[in-house]
Amino acid sequence: MIHLGPAPGDLMAVYAVATGPGHGRRGTGAVRPQRAAELVGWSPAAPPRTPPAARAGSQRGRACRQSQRSWTLPALQSPALSQPPPWSCFGYPLSIFFIVVNEFCERFSYYGMRAILILYFTNFIGWDDNLSTAIYHTFVALCYLTPILGALIADSWLGKFKTIISLSIVYTIGQAVLAVSSIHDLTDYNHSGTPDSLPVHVALSMIGLALIALGTGGIKPCVSAFGGDQFEEGQEKQRNRFFSIFYLAINAGSLLSTIITPILRVQQCGIHSQQACYPLAFGVPAALMAISLIVFIIGSGMYRKFQPQGNIMGKVVKCIGFSIKNRFRHRSKEFPKREHWLDWAREKYDERLISQIKMVTRVMFLYIPLPMFWALFDQQGSRWTLQATTMTGKIGIIEIQPDQMQTVNAILIVIMVPIVDAVVYPLIAKCGFNFTSLKKMTVGMFLASMAFVVAAIVQVEIDKTLPVFPQGNEVQIKVLNIGNVNVNVSFPGEVVSVGQMSQKNDFMSFDVNKLTSINISSDGSPVSTVTQDFEKGHRYTLLVWAPSQYQVVKDELNKKPEKGENGIRFVNTFNEMISITMDGKVFENITSHNASKYQFFPSGIKTFTVSSVEISQECPRALETSYLEFGSAYTYVIKREENGCPTSEKFEDIPPNTVNMALQIPQYFLLTCGEVVFSVTGLEFSYSQAPSNMKSVLQAGWLLTVAVGNIIVLIVAGVGQFSQQWAEYILFAALLLVVCIIFAIMATFYTYINPAEVEAQFDEDEKKKNAEKNNLYPTLGPVSQTKM
Repeated sequence: MIHLGPAPGDLMAVYAVATGPGHGRRGTGAVRPQRAAELVGWSPAAPPRTPPAARAGSQRGRACRQSQRSWTLPALQSPALSQPPPWSCFGYPLSIFFIVVNEFCERFSYYGMRAILILYFTNFIGWDDNLSTAIYHTFVALCYLTPILGALIADSWLGKFKTIISLSIVYTIGQAVLAVSSIHDLTDYNHSGTPDSLPVHVALSMIGLALIALGTGGIKPCVSAFGGDQFEEGQEKQRNRFFSIFYLAINAGSLLSTIITPILRVQQCGIHSQQACYPLAFGVPAALMAISLIVFIIGSGMYRKFQPQGNIMGKVVKCIGFSIKNRFRHRSKEFPKREHWLDWAREKYDERLISQIKMVTRVMFLYIPLPMFWALFDQQGSRWTLQATTMTGKIGIIEIQPDQMQTVNAILIVIMVPIVDAVVYPLIAKCGFNFTSLKKMTVGMFLASMAFVVAAIVQVEIDKTLPVFPQGNEVQIKVLNIGNVNVNVSFPGEVVSVGQMSQKNDFMSFDVNKLTSINISSDGSPVSTVTQDFEKGHRYTLLVWAPSQYQVVKDELNKKPEKGENGIRFVNTFNEMISITMDGKVFENITSHNASKYQFFPSGIKTFTVSSVEISQECPRALETSYLEFGSAYTYVIKREENGCPTSEKFEDIPPNTVNMALQIPQYFLLTCGEVVFSVTGLEFSYSQAPSNMKSVLQAGWLLTVAVGNIIVLIVAGVGQFSQQWAEYILFAALLLVVCIIFAIMATFYTYINPAEVEAQFDEDEKKKNAEKNNLYPTLGPVSQTKM
């Protein structure tokens, strides 16, 4: 297990200790990059070190108990709001149990909700892929902008504990509102299974997502640091192990939720009609968030809480602002130039602060190309999930839902982190290659770029399996014989013979302007001419049950069923109307020798019931479909058996998806490897190059790159409008490859520094100045005493 933990007095919480002297180089390992950011959540200024007066002292193997020793902080060190007698168990503060459980539940809530969010937009609300992608990435961007607000609230106003409580309440309300927005019965006044007032659902979901973004982002910089506050001086080993458990809680919550919530989504639920159970899939994460809040509150009496200590970010912003303002005032040539633009702040700020900000700005400059990596990485939850909906999830006896493919990243993280850390890096070092942090980040960008090349190749393979639909002036026609005689159908230049209760499997394409006549004939019967105005760009089914009896049905499907669902329609061969109910959806009043409209269903075997006055009460009404896979369309012909009872005959309109979701694993593998060598290495580099009291500023910049990356996706999705999805993947791959080259060039000009040595030099200079002042006292002292 890779250990991590916040160093005492460090604003950066977790990652600071991991990158400090004597700790592992890569700290957290590589969780999902956002998860890595959560672990290193920049936080309010850490409290002054607590005197080592009374730790619980519980030994391993002894029962948990409350310390009988008491202690107080000196008057000059009074940031503590309350210091209850510490409870401990096996040498660990008992309060951390509540924090770990809180983090597990919160991460389950967030990633569980996010796993199904893109499909909620497309399936339930009905947005197209581009709009759904845009809203999804807007939400993710907000989740990584609001930590700045959360840190400011905690630093300057409420402190970590009250900030976590307050924003967790907001978070829970947001999850509940989102779950309510997905209840289709909320506005389904006519019980049709479709909301009658979709704007109400859209408004509620947007309010819910806004509250979630504020809540999850606001508590992000506080929770891990608050956990570190529970340890006393001398408990560094326990603190490190705590953050290893904290890391495990994040990954466990994420992994379990991305497996469970898609399973809940495909269940059927509803009051008046059975639909995909989004309320349950969103409701469980909402319940977990409520549990997270309750657990955190239960431990309130055991926490060590500290008053807000002010925000270093404010000092940095003010110093930079004054420097720019002062430089503008002295822009005339009569003022001599200074070595660095921040040197114009010397009139107001001390040299140490200016030097520290210089170190930070050098690293922040290297952040400029980084958002492009996040632009690709976060498409796992949007474009790659949508790509999975056009594939089949049947892998042996296992069936995977499209939104469950995101778990591949979490699983590969657990596998790849120890392999890279214990095998790959040591082998590279033995080969004598100087694999610096910036070189690792460059390799990470390249691997992510190659992941999108692989995604494009997979998309090309998917496109090859798609059926050909009518283009331009074309129409497509298929003949379905639902009668008991063989028929011949003559089209311009082609004659089709169709046996009884069978169809011409392939759609035939014709120029609508040349489709002058269609004739139906049978042995011993006169020829009948089909009269129909065909509309270009559409598919039609010609239902025939006798030479002179036919019906032309206009199909609504001019493309593959979206989201991996299956289109089902029914043809009635009875003499009276029938109605069919299937999985809560009703095909109402299908007239004799006519077809219903398509309705869409997820994979699996579906049961349907047939209702008609012609059907005897003694007949079984429940019939079953064959196993529905992904992305198919079928016509079920309801016909009468010899005993008068209904039965069905299946005909394929659109074949199911054939490209397996397992083909996405290589692109997930490459992207995960890129994450391992980019994300945490980037944090390691950043913090190793920044002074200890500026890590919060760098974390703000790091989270900002995640937000900007999602904004890039918004721009490309909104402006690009590619007719072929593989072309968009290639564009993203090319953009990141260009950025990778630019970053590599920038890295060659970067000179590594040791901030500790720079700060030590300032400390030495201050000691010398103080010594010079103290040298005056031997002469001044006696004079003072004489005067007295």
